[in-house]
Amino acid sequence: MNENGMMEKDEIFSKVLRAGRRTYFFDVRATKADDYYLTITESKKFTNADGSFHYKKHKIYLYKEDFDGFAEILNEMTNYIVEEKGQEVISDKHQKDFKKEYQEDNVATDAAPSPDKFTDISFDDI
Repeated sequence: MNENGMMEKDEIFSKVLRAGRRTYFFDVRATKADDYYLTITESKKFTNADGSFHYKKHKIYLYKEDFDGFAEILNEMTNYIVEEKGQEVISDKHQKDFKKEYQEDNVATDAAPSPDKFTDISFDDI
């Protein structure tokens, strides 16, 4: 039984995609009527303060009647992202030389950001 108290049959066909701290499991399973459906599970590893770790899992159940719509929207959304932002990953976690705007001002010193980055506010109106 899974965490929802539902019986899940053995996987008929499975694939795994490892992506950093995340792992994606794609599993074809059988219903009680012996029809097939797809489960997509995201498993993410978290490290506790004491060095031990645990996983958080999120699961999607996808049935045949939803395949076309799901695939169409997934394709549309991924194409939109690539067209707007390209294939390159832009992330401070993925690129060691990535610096946020506020970090660039303070790289050499731990001083406060330059005053021209702030808006002068009068508190007399409050």
